[in-house]
Amino acid sequence: MEAVIAQRFQYPSWVDLREFRGKPPRGSLRYSQRVKEEKRFRGLALAHLEPGRRNRSVSSEGVSCSANNSSALLETGSVYPFDEDLILKRKAEEVKPYLNGRSMYLVGMMGSGKTTVGKLMSKVLGYSFLDCDTLIEQAMDGTSVAKIFEHHGESFFRGKETDALKKVSSMHQVVVSTGGGAVIRPINWKYMHKGISIWLDVPLEALAHRIAAVGTNSRPLLHDESGDAYTVAFKRLSTIWDDRGEAYTNANARVSLENIAAKRGYKDVSDLTPTEIAIEAFEQVLSYLENEETMEIPDGDL
Repeated sequence: MEAVIAQRFQYPSWVDLREFRGKPPRGSLRYSQRVKEEKRFRGLALAHLEPGRRNRSVSSEGVSCSANNSSALLETGSVYPFDEDLILKRKAEEVKPYLNGRSMYLVGMMGSGKTTVGKLMSKVLGYSFLDCDTLIEQAMDGTSVAKIFEHHGESFFRGKETDALKKVSSMHQVVVSTGGGAVIRPINWKYMHKGISIWLDVPLEALAHRIAAVGTNSRPLLHDESGDAYTVAFKRLSTIWDDRGEAYTNANARVSLENIAAKRGYKDVSDLTPTEIAIEAFEQVLSYLENEETMEIPDGDL
């Protein structure tokens, strides 16, 4: 029975960034893949079957996992059909009524996973997905972002970015992946706050590893520098963070990958899947919307 159930696990794929780091991980021993997946499963179950807010029971084909029995099941090592995709779907169902069709805007540093996570969120919500950089390229007859920076400069690009956000802000039921620098113009926040803004907060070290793994050709703010890919990326990202870091705090919801990893018991944020990040994004959006709803209720009506 357990073997049959185990076969039903589905874990979304994402590149394991540690394969590209060029040197062994620092310090700690690494778990085998089997142990890691079991730990991921247990972390998800514990995090999403906790009592105290709403009904967190999850049922799949007659198997129910409730807050009351989850701890006992985990302690005995029992395995049951409880996967990331199911959790993500249920979280989307929980959040959607509160959104009332409002769009969501993902903000964050370059390489933070806005497009990957945004596509997952839009799919389970039944929303459309839009990428701001793609919209800008289409408006420029297919000219790439890198070429726009090269031939027209950053200021020109930022103007086109604002035009794209203004257009998108009139739409409903879309998840939007913004450029890393979209947060620096106050007018952009005016448009994004017509929906819900979500900041994907990723440690600079992890961002530098991601960018070094895939190269800087599509990163015009990084591509002109020479040297070791990781060192160049980390140094430049640190400078960019100094300019933009505070601006990201204007987002309605913050998704900290360090916090998620700590809750799951992972040693590195690179162990997180996009699905786990999307689940946390829905959690944070729901928390924001619940607080928003509470604030709108007059004191006399409580």
